[in-house]
Amino acid sequence: MSKIQATFERLAAQGRKALIPFITAGDPSPALTVDLMHTLVEAGSDIIELGVPFSDPMADGPTIQRASERALKLGVSLRQVLGMVASFRAKDSATPVVLMGYANPIEAIGVDAFAAAALAAGIDGVLVVDYPPEEGAAFAQAMRANALDPIFLLAPTSTPARIAQVAALASGYVYYVSLKGITGSAQLDVAAVAARIPEIRASAGVPVGVGFGIRDAATAGSVAAVADAVVIGSRIIEEIEQSPQAEVCKRVHALVAELRRGIDAAARPADKRKS
Repeated sequence: MSKIQATFERLAAQGRKALIPFITAGDPSPALTVDLMHTLVEAGSDIIELGVPFSDPMADGPTIQRASERALKLGVSLRQVLGMVASFRAKDSATPVVLMGYANPIEAIGVDAFAAAALAAGIDGVLVVDYPPEEGAAFAQAMRANALDPIFLLAPTSTPARIAQVAALASGYVYYVSLKGITGSAQLDVAAVAARIPEIRASAGVPVGVGFGIRDAATAGSVAAVADAVVIGSRIIEEIEQSPQAEVCKRVHALVAELRRGIDAAARPADKRKS
């Protein structure tokens, strides 16, 4: 059983939902990334999505694009990101880490070489935005051969055929993009998300995490009531962007702890909320 699967099973047994924050490796500085990862865990995160800086992050809105640009200006590479995860593992061997990024840096190393290096660094899953299921079979096979969960995206426009394709390849969880757009955009329609989750969950056979458009504890709680996990990126990056470096970890901790409380409040059974 993978560390990601074990995490979801533990949370399900507790009647809780997963909080999955996203940060960009190297932002605001490479020296802070590992500390930020530990901060996310201390504030109540269950799985960390760690973004690999990329020059053309097509799925990401301006906020995460700026984070990538800042990290790239500091020379952060995929191999350096793997080193950050290895450093994180020196103190935390339990929290699953998902590497999220784009195909070019992986192709530059080679898929098999990347998979082996990711496993050695302590990564648990990989989400590559521009490896669609139609072209992702070899990638998924290479990840699974190295005990890594290949994670794929689904969207409001995904057809039953596309959902079935993802279901055949994905493990760990499926990332449902709640909006027709880029990260940090538009207003989240929780009712529309709730209408799609049962179909996806039934077909995929793995937990469903929902991201894009989640900006506060109330919305996080609303999503947690219908999904297995809540993924939050742009709002956390904004907090990093707006904070003096000396206060980044403190402010991120406060934000993530608030999101955690919102998720837990929504997931608690009604009778416990009244007691």
